[in-house]
Amino acid sequence: MDEVEVVVAHSERVTLRVGDVFLKVDADQARIDAEVEAMALAPVPTPEVLWCKPPVLAITALPGTTLGRLGGPSTGSPAAWAAAGAAIRKLHDAPLPPRPGRAGRSIVALTAELDHECELLVANGLLPADLVTRNRHVAAAALRPWAPAFTHGDLQIAHVFVDGDRVTGIIDWSEAGRGDALYDLATFTLGHEERLDDVIAGYGTDVDLEVIRAWSSLRSLLAVRWLVEHGFDPFTPGCEVDVLRSRM
Repeated sequence: MDEVEVVVAHSERVTLRVGDVFLKVDADQARIDAEVEAMALAPVPTPEVLWCKPPVLAITALPGTTLGRLGGPSTGSPAAWAAAGAAIRKLHDAPLPPRPGRAGRSIVALTAELDHECELLVANGLLPADLVTRNRHVAAAALRPWAPAFTHGDLQIAHVFVDGDRVTGIIDWSEAGRGDALYDLATFTLGHEERLDDVIAGYGTDVDLEVIRAWSSLRSLLAVRWLVEHGFDPFTPGCEVDVLRSRM
């Protein structure tokens, strides 16, 4: 009998691994529905859905390894990072999915959420006011009109698997939907901006680096308090708070 490995666990969802099967337990049925739908539509390798009996989704493990993790060293050759960029571009060029995703929130809603979160970060003493103010200014560049693309919505480096220089799959699609393509690029290179040139080389088109950096600041500002409240540490070297400090 294989051991049960807890991959991630917090009050909203839990992911377990048993052998080559991942069991995702999520109280939000909409997230499970979005994940199954997105994996069926995405033109890139994804896990196979074995069965879905809400609130549990069973999927296969992917071969290969990730290119690193937030707060840890980045691995893989420049060609592997470029291959990831090419896969991301293939996703972004695909026909639009039916629903908006995490990367597709309206400018009005996102601005209100960001301003509220910045106030709480300072009021609760989580971050100094000058750090929050500077990154709120940087984040403003992301709050502009954008052409919708098929976005993953939570394209962390730990969600993309490679074998050598080949992308073997992308996991965790619950935030997928129509959104801003540069949000995905910012999320994928968060904490590893030194790899951005390799990713863009594979992506194959000019992108606005200022907007990518803006999304990195914005995502980090919105994440800090949630991470602390759910038992994670955004102050770990190389993680969200260091991303914010790099803008000073």
